[in-house]
Amino acid sequence: MKQPRFVIIALLSLALLAQELIWTRIFSAEFFYTYAFLVLSLAMMGLGLGALSVRLFPSLGRPCHLGLMLSLTAGATLAGPPLVFSIGLDFAKLLDSWSMIARLVLAVILLSSAYFFGGVAFAGLFRNNHRDMPKLYMADLLGAGIGVLLAIVMMNRLGTPGAAFLVALPILVAAILAARGWGKLVPLPLLIAALVLFGDAGELLKAERKERAKVIDTHWDAMAKVKIFGFTEYYRGLEIDNAANSPVLGFDGDWDRPDREEVPFDIDVSYLIDRFESCRFLSLGAGGGSDVFQALQAGASEIHAVEVVPYVNELMTTGALADFTGRIYLDDRVRVVTEDARAYVRRHKNQFDVIYSLSSNSWAALASGSFALAENYLFTTEAFIDYWEALTDDGFLSMEHQFYMPRLVGALIDALEELGVPDPQTHFAVYDLPMLRRKLLLLSKRPLTDEIRNNAYGKLTPYNSDKIHLEYPTPKNPRDNVFKQIVAKGWEEVADSVPVNISPATDDRPFVGQMGLWRNFKWEKPRMLLGLEVFGFPLSKVIVVIILGVVVVLVLPLTLLPCLTHGPRLPATAWGYFFTIGAAFMAVEVVLIQKYTLLVGPSAYSIAAILLALLISCAAGSRFSRVVSDGAAFIGIIAWLLLEAFALSHVTEALASLTMLPRIAAAAALVAPLGFFMGMPFPKGACYVGDLIDWGFAVNGAASVLGGTGVVLLAMEYGFQMALALGAGAYLVAYLLLRIVGRWRPTEPVPTSFAETGGDACSRLSERVLSDPDREAVLPTSGLVR
Repeated sequence: MKQPRFVIIALLSLALLAQELIWTRIFSAEFFYTYAFLVLSLAMMGLGLGALSVRLFPSLGRPCHLGLMLSLTAGATLAGPPLVFSIGLDFAKLLDSWSMIARLVLAVILLSSAYFFGGVAFAGLFRNNHRDMPKLYMADLLGAGIGVLLAIVMMNRLGTPGAAFLVALPILVAAILAARGWGKLVPLPLLIAALVLFGDAGELLKAERKERAKVIDTHWDAMAKVKIFGFTEYYRGLEIDNAANSPVLGFDGDWDRPDREEVPFDIDVSYLIDRFESCRFLSLGAGGGSDVFQALQAGASEIHAVEVVPYVNELMTTGALADFTGRIYLDDRVRVVTEDARAYVRRHKNQFDVIYSLSSNSWAALASGSFALAENYLFTTEAFIDYWEALTDDGFLSMEHQFYMPRLVGALIDALEELGVPDPQTHFAVYDLPMLRRKLLLLSKRPLTDEIRNNAYGKLTPYNSDKIHLEYPTPKNPRDNVFKQIVAKGWEEVADSVPVNISPATDDRPFVGQMGLWRNFKWEKPRMLLGLEVFGFPLSKVIVVIILGVVVVLVLPLTLLPCLTHGPRLPATAWGYFFTIGAAFMAVEVVLIQKYTLLVGPSAYSIAAILLALLISCAAGSRFSRVVSDGAAFIGIIAWLLLEAFALSHVTEALASLTMLPRIAAAAALVAPLGFFMGMPFPKGACYVGDLIDWGFAVNGAASVLGGTGVVLLAMEYGFQMALALGAGAYLVAYLLLRIVGRWRPTEPVPTSFAETGGDACSRLSERVLSDPDREAVLPTSGLVR
């Protein structure tokens, strides 16, 4: 009986995409997110290498071996993550010894093995069924789209560690469908192993670390890994993704206590709240509710507690922290909001008297795939414009951060100048909190007075200067004060004199956490690796360059190995075509996810919606690739990419005030037309190369890693707009390569003029295949260079 090849491809793609999202969530939380980017981006190369092995060793791609390859894929999926956690990989000590570097290489090999065997399965299916490539590729993309939803559902329902093992189940189903005879029993032990590992997932997928206090509870879903620490009887803490911390204060719910019994706060904004008869207070990233508690204690009349992680709000309203905090989130004055803070602010013009932000960011990547570097839209120039417009005429913004303050000051000045605010420097002050190792930014809608500056966070005196003092406009140590220099000269003039990147982050270049500069790169071993960005070492850029170097120096040359064999060869134009569309597709996908995250907010659900819309529309494009001409397909891609780069940002700005569901629908509608056309280039190229598609798929896979990582480096330096424009240029190059059909040498003459044939060459060739199914219109020797 003929194998259900479309179902097998869909199941395999579903599992591998879901696996990528789940592994991204695990490794970005348990390891520093830049190292998750490194390990998983390199692991993704396994897909192309697996396909290449089919070209070098054709027997691997035989239908009789498909069930075994799928079983190996599932086995590697189950074994990879726990083995990585068991080898003692410590990225903080990565350069301490060759042994640690060897462990890194081993981790990449372990994780890439699942993609390697999956690549073998894909390449064999594509090679043996190349005539049906549009439908096969459609099944691949549809499966990937469903995999996005599966990943979110599994992480939320079963926990992220458990999902990492159960994601192998669709592959095992595919293995049973593909296997023959007794081979159908091979996946059964793996099925049992998946269920056993699922039971111990939490312990197996946990990096060894010294905890800050006793861990009372742990929850891990698609959005975050949340820990509750029990410090004392009256003080607990929340930790998100082992990076972002939020205090939780014990409270008995009694607001009638004497003033002397009020809880003190290290950053006290009661003075600002008291300036309003009826203060409307907004907490950006409410976390464990200390901001809300302070606002309630200070007498705010209305408090908006905005938090992007749903489980945190659940803890504070009905969960384990509700009673501990005196059920303050159920107070009539509190409005609990589960949404991205930036998206929420944009919907409220001239609404808030005090906007308060206390380290409102996490460095862990969301579930947007392995090519994610935790971009942040809370600290961009456009964000300050939104905050300004959300404040009332007498309102204040208080924003704290440990590292970003020079960048924030530059971004704020740019924002106020863009708004046309006279004398921007009179509207803000910067404070230093030495004991907390924090900086504070105070922004006022009206020019600040000395009285406000000196009392905003408690009275400033010489006696408490070791706790808090002004850094701008009257610094305690005026010499070499970076904030005074930025105000006086502009950040551009100051940039070369400071060790970190102080260029303001923008919505087009939101990489606020990437503070390293190439001039700080040194070959000698640094003292520490974790956190080097905040001291100016370009850690993220170095990691991206390492990935690019591995692909260019090691992987791409491997894709030329079949040229040394005696078998058929992929022409240079075809090699270049599959390379170009692979790099361009992944680059565009990564940028689209990040750009539309600004519109819908960086929740796992909104990102999933964007990726789902893109993949489903790509699947539709693949299905209809034979009825759309080459020119129309590529013109559609290039035109929409240029619209995306230079025009659609104005559309998304106009839609920013909508609520979440309409914003998600709008994002899907804007992504779908581009996706429809982006689904066509791969099956169009496949119809020219016939069973050499396994080689084309290998080149495409290697180039995808190159494009997905290279575009991050490009966006860090020049922004998303430039990245999309170059993506359009790459697709133009691909179209020109496709037009050189004479060098692809199909077995039968193929018309090259669309005007002569009433359709493109590929479509005409496909018509001949469809009209005579038994005829080898595209033979194994098609496109050969002898």
